Amino acid sequence: MRENPSDPIKPVLQYPFETPAPGGWQEVAPGVLWLRMPMPLALNHINLWAVRDGDGWALFDTGMRNEESMQTWRRWWNELPGPHRMTRIFVTHMHPDHVGMAGWMTRKFGVRLWMSRLEYLTCRVLCSDSGREAPAEGVAFYQRAGWSDTALETYRARFGNFGKHIHALPDSFRRVSDGERIRIGEHDWEVVVGSGHSPEHACFHCPDLKLFISGDQVLPRISSNVSVYPSEPDADPMRDWLDSLAMLRRRVPDDVLVLPAHNDAFRGLHARVDYLATSQTHTLARLRERLATPCTVVDTFATLFGRPIGESDVNLLGMATGEALACLTRLVRSGEATCREDEHGVAWYQAS
Repeated sequence: MRENPSDPIKPVLQYPFETPAPGGWQEVAPGVLWLRMPMPLALNHINLWAVRDGDGWALFDTGMRNEESMQTWRRWWNELPGPHRMTRIFVTHMHPDHVGMAGWMTRKFGVRLWMSRLEYLTCRVLCSDSGREAPAEGVAFYQRAGWSDTALETYRARFGNFGKHIHALPDSFRRVSDGERIRIGEHDWEVVVGSGHSPEHACFHCPDLKLFISGDQVLPRISSNVSVYPSEPDADPMRDWLDSLAMLRRRVPDDVLVLPAHNDAFRGLHARVDYLATSQTHTLARLRERLATPCTVVDTFATLFGRPIGESDVNLLGMATGEALACLTRLVRSGEATCREDEHGVAWYQAS
């Protein structure tokens, strides 16, 4: 989400495969398929990965719940190499573009959902918000960030939309845990759990095939959204994300082909991880300079994102607010900034 001319020079990554069109697919390793699922968003696709698993396919992530996803899956099921059997469904994390079709597919094919515990439970909780009124804590959270009355009213009207993009999850699941080795077909895959972008994001590393399914934890051309949310306003997800980047560099070799959820399959994991960490350091430095004078969360948008964020798109406004708060919280936690509330309950931040 953040791009700024003062950021370090991006590394030159290798992209060994041509990009499938949305709705297309291709093989990237023996028994491993890259499926490009279209999405009706500015980010118009998500990459899904199918791995040969005995006499069927194990699937990693599912796409967002909508009619186009369902029709794409039905078409793929006639096109993909046989036999046409699903063995199990792995979901990296609980965001709708990853888990949205999982409930429909587990029921259609009679297979289990494999997911980390915190991602599964968090998704169930957020889906239960459908039909509820916006909680007072959520309104206060965005009011504290400096949202206008108009933006707050839009938040109230749109609250609970998360679950609309997700088919009801199965009532049971198979938990995946960090460090666990899972046999898929003829090869072992190790679960590598990170956080920051989501609570317990599961990545999957296959040493034999030198593949790494990274989900949203590492992306080649865009940075993962790292946000503070109303449900946990005192969280420090930026620290979690930076710690996870360092962990990935230690645990996953640099010679893997990275299979990310967005953009293209690439080589150069360590260079990309180093860039993301260094770029975040530059971002925090710019923010410290901006805090020479007191400002609210919304006042930091131009510094962090290179432009103001308007109220017309409350989803983008929410993402920008959450990410700005993640950066501000990191500075406060490290003692480099302070925060005070005024008489209206609006938070003001200033460099220490």
